[in-house]
Amino acid sequence: MIGRLNHVAIVVPDVVAASGRYRDVLGADVSAPVALPAHGVTTVFVTLPNTKIELLEPLGADSPIAKFLERNPDGGMHHLCYEVDDIIAARDGLWAQGVRVLGDGEPKIGAHGKPVLFLHPKDFAGTLIEIEQA
Repeated sequence: MIGRLNHVAIVVPDVVAASGRYRDVLGADVSAPVALPAHGVTTVFVTLPNTKIELLEPLGADSPIAKFLERNPDGGMHHLCYEVDDIIAARDGLWAQGVRVLGDGEPKIGAHGKPVLFLHPKDFAGTLIEIEQA
């Protein structure tokens, strides 16, 4: 069902400082910060030869990652994103196997402009999983 690893998401307290470390210390290709008010985050993508790192900073106190940062003030790994060929078929297959899809089960448009869904971390060894239409 899953395809390639699209990205690893890391919550950070300061996306500009974190992206600077990736760019200046590691020599990575780093995007400009993009505010996504519908998701309550500011994102930066670090492009690697085989995948991406998504740096996430809360956008406002109501951000869905604000509590994560309260518990982990230095930041930390938030989720893994895998590509799927057909997000609706993937969702339906996951439901059939008892996997909990977060939210109302309807895909939302993610940071790449493609439909995404999140899967409950308790169903995947404590790791939040995002699936994204390839």
